[in-house]
Amino acid sequence: MADDSVDLFCPLEFRYGRAPVRALFTRGARLARALRVEAALAATEAELGMIPADAAGAIGRAADLSHVSIDRVDEYERSLQHDVMAMTRALADAAGEGGRWVHFGATSQDITDSALGLELQESAAILRTDLTALARALAELAKRHRATPEVSRTHGQHGVPISFGLKMAVAAAEVTRHRRRLDELVPRLAVGKMSGAVGSGAGFGRHAVEVEAGVMRRLGLGADEAPTQLVGRDRIAEFTNWLALVASTAERLATEVRNLQRTEIAEVAEPFDEARQVGSSTMAQKRNPIVSESVSSLARLVRAFALPPMENMIQWHERDLANSANERIVLPHAIVLEDDLLSRLTKVFEGLTVSPERMAEELDRSGGIAMTESLVLALTSKGLARADAHEAMRRLTRNPRDPPPLAARARSDPTVSRHLSPEEIDALLDPASYVRAAAEKTDRILAGLEPALGR
Repeated sequence: MADDSVDLFCPLEFRYGRAPVRALFTRGARLARALRVEAALAATEAELGMIPADAAGAIGRAADLSHVSIDRVDEYERSLQHDVMAMTRALADAAGEGGRWVHFGATSQDITDSALGLELQESAAILRTDLTALARALAELAKRHRATPEVSRTHGQHGVPISFGLKMAVAAAEVTRHRRRLDELVPRLAVGKMSGAVGSGAGFGRHAVEVEAGVMRRLGLGADEAPTQLVGRDRIAEFTNWLALVASTAERLATEVRNLQRTEIAEVAEPFDEARQVGSSTMAQKRNPIVSESVSSLARLVRAFALPPMENMIQWHERDLANSANERIVLPHAIVLEDDLLSRLTKVFEGLTVSPERMAEELDRSGGIAMTESLVLALTSKGLARADAHEAMRRLTRNPRDPPPLAARARSDPTVSRHLSPEEIDALLDPASYVRAAAEKTDRILAGLEPALGR
């Protein structure tokens, strides 16, 4: 929790986001990454004989927050009106005589985009861990409830019985696909550039290729193979669209919990601290799915953040500055909120209360209507045309809420009773027997996910 004595403006500072993730985007963290890039540049140029080795050493020793303070950079920026020049001036001061070689041959975007590559690399690693934790929580529920009968719902109406475990296994597979997408995306995302003004490399002369390769090797980044003055913004747009995809999955799962927690369904419930938690300031009985609702709310904002990076792909000629201001806002907010909603959702599923009893009651309440497919298939197998079997079930399930239940209707129906005995009808209307296929499919899905979730 933030210091209450500070008058805070952004809800990320006091309500949303986990502290370790917010810390990635502090001014100090961002300045430290930029200094790291400058140090890598100086070390590479010294290795290639472009600048004196003692100058590179001095720059490397000075390139940290103990020597280059935010206050000193701010002081320079107030007069220079240029953030990177302010940083390089402050670094040059701290490096002493060797400071004259700071930023040699580079342009501002070499530093900021390479530092951004480091930031995105760190962010992607955290988000990957988040997805793994969520997928494992879902897989554990799937394993536990592989054969727990639950009525499915299509168009908000009862479908056929499935297992709750299958529902969770499907979700675990979807989350795991997002992690695979991230693994495929990171090599395109975690890149930098060190190719000077407009990306030609002219400022580094005959060493241009070696400088860029050496800097990126030291930073652990890939190099944008075809930058202009800045790294191609399609990379960031792809990432924020990936964030939006993940947010949509998160909201889908949160919405499922919210619906299944409705009073009239009550098949699951997110964790609730009965000893202390309050659901409503007025209605003391409330146990609201507030965590799942917050996930839905934050997911909508993350999806909205996908649009500006698409717009930022449109640059005037080799570059303009129209992307810069919004990226400073969009990327930290989208990443911090994505991590936040994923960690919240994981806690929901790790502590989810599942009620097999309520699921069984809901199946019973349907009066067997959810099992019509079973009867249609059996009648067809016994020699009735499938269309006629379907029509028989459609006719028998008119006014489904009225008595008698489907079993009694089927036994007394001439078409059905001519093909199926009362014992066969009862067996075909047993939900537990019908979910065996769902349980087996759950096992197959989990077996396929196991190698991935072990990493």
